[in-house]
Order: sequence, then structure tokens, then C-alpha cells
Amino acid sequence: MGKLPAIARALLKPKAYPHQTQEIELVQTQMSFVFLTGDYVYKVKKPVDLGFLDYTTLEKRHFFCHQELQLNRRLCPDAYLEVVPIIQDGGEVRLGGKGKVIEYAVKMRQLPRERMMDSLLPSGELTEQMVVKVAEKLAAFHNEAKTSREISIYGGLETIQKNADENFSQAEKYIGISIPPRKYHQIKTYTDDFIKANISLFNKRMEEGRIRDCHGDLHAAHICFTNGICIYDCIEFNDRFRYCDVASEVAFLAMDLDRYLRPALSHAFVNAYAQLSRDEELLKLLNFYKCYRAYVRGKVESFKLDDPYIPQDKTILDAASNYFGLAYMYTRAKPILFITAGLVGTGKTTLAQALSRRLGLTVISSDITRKKLARIPITERRFESFEADIYSEDFSRKTYDEMFTEAGRLLSQGQPVILDASFKKKEERQRARKLAEQSGADFAVIECILDEETVRKRLEQRAKEGSVSDGRWEIFESQQRDFDKITEIPTQKHIVLDTSQPLDENINLILDEV
Repeated sequence: MGKLPAIARALLKPKAYPHQTQEIELVQTQMSFVFLTGDYVYKVKKPVDLGFLDYTTLEKRHFFCHQELQLNRRLCPDAYLEVVPIIQDGGEVRLGGKGKVIEYAVKMRQLPRERMMDSLLPSGELTEQMVVKVAEKLAAFHNEAKTSREISIYGGLETIQKNADENFSQAEKYIGISIPPRKYHQIKTYTDDFIKANISLFNKRMEEGRIRDCHGDLHAAHICFTNGICIYDCIEFNDRFRYCDVASEVAFLAMDLDRYLRPALSHAFVNAYAQLSRDEELLKLLNFYKCYRAYVRGKVESFKLDDPYIPQDKTILDAASNYFGLAYMYTRAKPILFITAGLVGTGKTTLAQALSRRLGLTVISSDITRKKLARIPITERRFESFEADIYSEDFSRKTYDEMFTEAGRLLSQGQPVILDASFKKKEERQRARKLAEQSGADFAVIECILDEETVRKRLEQRAKEGSVSDGRWEIFESQQRDFDKITEIPTQKHIVLDTSQPLDENINLILDEV
């Protein structure tokens, strides 16, 4: 990380503040320095020109601080307090008081981190009722949001194409870094083709007043469940990104819920909004705008790779790649059903989870499904002999039946799925392939292989650490004798991976095939 500018260094010191502070935490985006002090947050805009925003002068930063205050009070009135001057007096830099104004900050109440949607999602605390409440708040906001002939123009063909073209041109430098060339061109082709094929639909949306002065950046990190629902940090720097079709705004949050592997919550949110707003037609635009929003997030995450003040680590590149991968999945004409295949301990679950994060797949695990059917805790270990009790042939058939039922339901909704199981029998794999055909989905088998010594070490380590899986060495040996070699699947649908290789390399190999 490069050296922080003087103002940022000064605001990391408690004496710069007119109130008592706790430990000061600095959070950075490509556009701002954000200082969390305990009771209050101060947001300082960076003097940058990113093409789609220009904060290069103090006057512009002052103006956009006031824009941020005014616009965010629409959906989060109690959190946004005031614009505060940053003063230099002699050698001292502080917030407010007398002296030379060298910068401005937006002052906000600090919201509870643990009540943010992006904190509630991984812990499983976000419920369908909560996302329906968000839909209610958003539908009411959109109903009252400003619209006009001028605003409606931003939902027209020219602006939509301009936004798309800008998106792709700004991400060109990251081709081969955070987005593979083939995925870049596929997303671009899909976008251009959709726009050309739906000119009348875009025009109809304009005529019906569906283009509004929206939030513009509605994802999980900007929603807090505290004293009601606070939706904050809207776009203030570019009207073109805030003036948009309400379908685009809805798609943004729906996409983010997909990213967190919660498609049921995504559907509940979209369906509630469509019903409340009486806007069923937005469903025709949902995938297009999901793709657009995922691509924008991939681009913005990629920008961080060039920021000298942001520490560079693998998480930034992973986040950008995951968003671009999700955008690519929305371009597919059909959903896809993956199944894993392979012996215990060969890394099927690790690979399934990583692929789901990259492509927004729903993982249906045989280990979890089996124990739910048996009504035992998923972390409880069972050491029955091979093919006994919950691992008997009859119980395994019930497990696969349940997995196929759930997969069929999701595929019928257009959701991509990966079935995480051994699929050691030919008839099980053929059944999965038939399910994909009946659901109008693409299909691929990912076979995981690994040398025996490494498998033994992994299973020994798993036994020490605890796992949902009950896999152990004797089961590996039994499965070796019982595994039907995969000969019935066409080569182009059968991906064989040596899981001793780096996980990212294997994920990229899969992405090159689908």
C-alpha cells in the first residue's frame, strides 16, 4: 500500500475529532476514505477522475458531499447528519472550527455492522420476511421518486447503450486479469443483442414512467436492519447512474442475493416487489439488468487493483472474478446442472463451493441432505460400515431422490445448480443427465481425482477437525471397488480434474469448458 495522504493520516488520530472516539478504523473504496470512530462515520472523497465521476477539485467535492447528504436522506434520514469542513490551523488538521478549509466530509451516525444485510446473509439470519420488508420499502420509495421527461430519457436506448459501452471499455484493461477474454466477449455480445431485440420494451418502460430517480447502488452492503430499514450510500456523483429503470434497481439486489447463494431470498424479494408495484413486466428485464449490475461490480472491484492506497491481496481479484463469473452466468440461454463425481476425500465439496461462489450456483450436498433426512445434526459423525444405516442402498436412494427433487425445482426457475455427491453409479449420473434434459438445462460432470496418499492425509485431517462428511479411509477403499467408471458421458460434458492442483486453476479449467 502506498503512503496515505496527509489528510487521511491526520484523521486516523483521535485529536482531529470534536468528540471522543473509539479506535478509528479506515475503510477505503476507489472513491472515498471512510473513517469509523464508534458513534460517527466521516466520509472524505478522494480527488480522483474515474471517467464516470470527477472529484478533482475542492469545489466539486464540496458539492457532491451535499448531494450525498440530500439524496441519502430519502431512504436513511436519521443516519445522514451534515457536511463538515476539514480545517488546517497551523500544523493541526481537524474537523470543524476556525482555520483554512482544506477538505469536506459527510458526517453520519455509525450503523451497527452486525445488522447489515451482508453480515446477516453468511450467518443465515436474513429471512424471507426481511427481504419482503425491503421490497415494501423500495416499492414505496420508487412510487414517490422523482420522474420527468428528462429523467425518462435515461431509460432510453441511447443511454442504455452508452452505459453498456462505457462498462466494457473501462474493463478492457482487466481482460485476462479478472475476466477471461471469452467471458468478456460473451457478455458483450449478449448485452448488445438484448438491447437490439428489446427496443420496444425499453420505450414502453419510458412511456409508463418506470424510469425514476433511484438509489443506484442497491446491494447487500448498503442495507441495515436497525430502527426499521436504512438503505444508504446511494450514487450522488452521476445522475446517469441513479436515473434508471426500477427493474435495474431491483435486479441489483436480486443479483447480490444470488451472489450469496440465496436464490430463494432473491426470488422472494423480486416477486414481492413485482406484486407490490404491479410491475410484472420487470421480469422480462431481470436477467439483463442482473448481468449489467454484476458486470459493474466486477469492474469496480477491478479498479481497486490500480488504487495505490488500497492494500493489494488476492481477495480483491477474487471478488472481481466472482462478479464477472456471475455476469457470465446470466448470459446463458439455459441454466446448467453440474454434478460432481469421485471417491471420498478427493475434494468434491471444496470444488463445488468454490464454483458456486464464482458462478452463483446453488449447491445441493448429499452429506447435508442425507443427515437432514435422518433428522440428525449435520455435524454429527456417523461411523456405520459402508452401505449400512444412513449409508444403506435404500437410504442413499432416498437422499438422491431428495436432491433431484430440489434441483428440478431450482432448474425450472432458471437457477444453475451443482449436486455435490459421489455419483459412483452410472444410473445415478444418467438420471441427473435426464433431469437436465427435462428441465431444458445444460449438463456437465466434474470428476475429481487425487492420489491415494494425499486422500489418506486429507481424511485423517478431516477426522481431527470435524466435518459434515463421514468419509474415512475404509470408505475410500470400498468406493474404489464400487465406482462405475464414467464412460456414458460425452467427453465434452465430462471434466476430469486433479484436485492436487491449485483450486483457482481447476475453477478456470471448468469455466473454459462451459
